[in-house]
Amino acid sequence: MKHYYININALPTGIHEIHTEGCTYLPTERTYLGNFEKCDEAVEKAKTVYEQVNGCAACLPSCHK
Repeated sequence: MKHYYININALPTGIHEIHTEGCTYLPTERTYLGNFEKCDEAVEKAKTVYEQVNGCAACLPSCHK
């Protein structure tokens, strides 16, 4: 299981990126989403907070669209 975080600052596109603990791009301004087995679970949790979310291409390529 991994610890997941979401950037509280949206990208210029309006998307909030999800990252795992230890990601090179993990922002300092973030919210903890929880500890999940799959990134899909973190994405679903993030959607309860932000409308537009996406996984980080570096640490969550399987959830990056």
